[in-house]
Amino acid sequence: MRLLISTGEVSGDLQGSLLIQALWRVAKRRGLDLEVLALGGERMQSAGAELLADTSPMGAIGLWEALPLVVPTIRLQARVDRVLKERPPDGVVLIDYMGANVRLGHSLRGRLPDVPITYYIAPQEWAWRIGEGGTKSLLQFTDRILAIFPEEAEFYSGRGAEVTWVGHPLLDMVPVSSDRQAARRALGLPSEGALLLLMPASRPQELRYLMPELVQAAATLQARDPSLNVIVPAGLERFEEPLQHALDQAGVRGTVIPADQADAMKPNLFAAADLALGKSGTVNLELALQGVPQVVGYRVSRVTAWVARRILRFHVDHISPVNLLLKERLVPELLQEDFNAEQLVALAIPLLENQSVRQRVLDGYQRLRDTLGEPGVTDRAAEAILDQIKQPS
Repeated sequence: MRLLISTGEVSGDLQGSLLIQALWRVAKRRGLDLEVLALGGERMQSAGAELLADTSPMGAIGLWEALPLVVPTIRLQARVDRVLKERPPDGVVLIDYMGANVRLGHSLRGRLPDVPITYYIAPQEWAWRIGEGGTKSLLQFTDRILAIFPEEAEFYSGRGAEVTWVGHPLLDMVPVSSDRQAARRALGLPSEGALLLLMPASRPQELRYLMPELVQAAATLQARDPSLNVIVPAGLERFEEPLQHALDQAGVRGTVIPADQADAMKPNLFAAADLALGKSGTVNLELALQGVPQVVGYRVSRVTAWVARRILRFHVDHISPVNLLLKERLVPELLQEDFNAEQLVALAIPLLENQSVRQRVLDGYQRLRDTLGEPGVTDRAAEAILDQIKQPS
């Protein structure tokens, strides 16, 4: 049995690797001979997939930011088409990565009409609600959606999709318990002094637009409290040097965790952290499940922001998955011009110094956990994917 799994960016590579591990487990239980072809990254390759192309660096949000990726994406699609013509899959799994995966889905549906296509972690139109053109397009080629949020399942089911809610895969990753002092010792941190995590980037544009404000905020907070420790996990190896340079330029005493160590160190980093400042995205849920208060934000180019506001009339109540799921502003958010060092500091200080403010956030995190389902998510997803594929008689 041959599966094709397609995703992109750092987060997609992580989710793809977890799913591949689960597919091996379920296939072994069923006595299936499984082969996995993948568009993804090193994590998926390490999990046992044959990597057709590395798409983990290929991610952008916004019109202007996506332009440099158009030609590489077209070339990649042509190369994948040639491979799949020689080695057609028995099933296809698409993970997030909306633009490229929607194009791939339509292409595969036209050429392989009988091959089941499953969308796992579907595009978040259910959250943004800026039009449903993408939803209609997705439903034209998707046989089943494996939803990770209850609202996602309700949204797509209400539009005629076959949907299974499996829960959020982060539930399979988060440690059951964490010892803060043990984590600090493992990281080589002194017993005193708070730990601030900066979580700026899994995309080059985020490094460019977010990191300058984050390091300036860290510098101000460290000047206020010289014992403050600052750590920045790198999303990609090529980000390591620019991140360290940004810290040095701002005069921040901080450490950049190399990308090849960041995943392994993440449990200790999150267990030891007192506060995180960074981008909106899946990492917000990871921090919440580990009980780390956070300030969340995002910024795009002025061109993209102008188009979104003036032409698309884009407006959202929340940008963090934490707030989206709880339908309230539990964690502070800063968008576009408001994402600046001064406002980051103003929001960070109460979360570092006021125990009642911190406790309100932690209480909200517990309510959030209750909305995400039960552990065993990736195994449930793997079972559903393999159930879709017709076995030879």
